Amino acid sequence: MILPVYLYGHPVLRRAADIVPGDYPKLAELIADMFETMYNADGVGLAAPQIGRSIRLLVIDADSISKNHPECKGFKRVMINPVIAEESDEESPDEEGCLSIPGIHEKVWRSTWVRVEYEDEQREKRTELFEAFNARVVLHEYDHLNGEVFIDHIAPIRKQLNRRKLNSIIKGTSDCTYNTVIGPAK
Repeated sequence: MILPVYLYGHPVLRRAADIVPGDYPKLAELIADMFETMYNADGVGLAAPQIGRSIRLLVIDADSISKNHPECKGFKRVMINPVIAEESDEESPDEEGCLSIPGIHEKVWRSTWVRVEYEDEQREKRTELFEAFNARVVLHEYDHLNGEVFIDHIAPIRKQLNRRKLNSIIKGTSDCTYNTVIGPAK
């Protein structure tokens, strides 16, 4: 089932997500719905807060961008309760966008590699090293689990230059091709 994507300005995107308990109901169905939602919106990653669930769950399928980022070929993961165990001090910039912030793309500096401990969809514990753009995708989605979005990592002047677009997203007047939910009126 395709779920609506919660947009910038909604409080669920600013909340630290809760641990997914072992008995979380219909987890496999939720994971399938998240992939379907992500594909429908032409995304490469989706975190549970982006669909209004404040839990530590994310899905990634970056194969669609492997033409420009060959390391993303076949990169598909489900991460339940991920924890960043280690990351590089070296950072590199690259452009990012977000399904919760449609129409805005900015360069973000991120660690060039990251080691993540997580549970896969069978609830098996994994530790994995991600490098280059794969690390960027993981870190971007991981931020959502901590109540952060990619524009939190851009220069204040760049955020100011995007203020009108951000306000449009908050009001629900931005142009978007997928179903969305805006935050409560202030």
